[in-house]
Amino acid sequence: MELFEAIKTRRSIRRFSNEQVTVDKLKEVVELAAMAPSWKNTQTTRYIAILDRKVIDEIATEAVLGFEYNTNTITHSPALVVVTTINGRSGYERDGSFTTSKETHWQSFDAGIATQTFCLAAHGLGLGSCIMGIFDEAKVKEIAKVPEGQSVSALIVVGYPEAEVDTPPRKDVDTLLSVIQ
Repeated sequence: MELFEAIKTRRSIRRFSNEQVTVDKLKEVVELAAMAPSWKNTQTTRYIAILDRKVIDEIATEAVLGFEYNTNTITHSPALVVVTTINGRSGYERDGSFTTSKETHWQSFDAGIATQTFCLAAHGLGLGSCIMGIFDEAKVKEIAKVPEGQSVSALIVVGYPEAEVDTPPRKDVDTLLSVIQ
């Protein structure tokens, strides 16, 4: 898939076919997502892929703060990816001090870049995905067995799209861009 086409056609997918997502396919996605830039090339983003139906359902029912839309989406997805970041590296100098006034902000920024790269890679490989941010981090950490020293940045449902999704209206360039000459 050509880059501009991928950017223009990638959509949040919340309805999936029954086709299962393989570990090999997820490895392809992560291999591409690993190319995302990060703070001083720290590469702190990690992915926990969950294919076990019981674990997916447990996160859907117990870790999304009662948000039914996420419960339904996760319950009907073939795979769930927990995006995590290693704490204390992005935005820090080797001595532990912050480099900028943004402090820990860079950890989320790096995770966001990596998550979007993951979703574009998935799209390019024929998978649909949707990034979700409404979750109970402590509960997700417990259920997904997130390693010590990592924070949960996002959840991504992944599967083969049931149908194409229309592009919602986008703001025009004049609204989005300010130019100082």
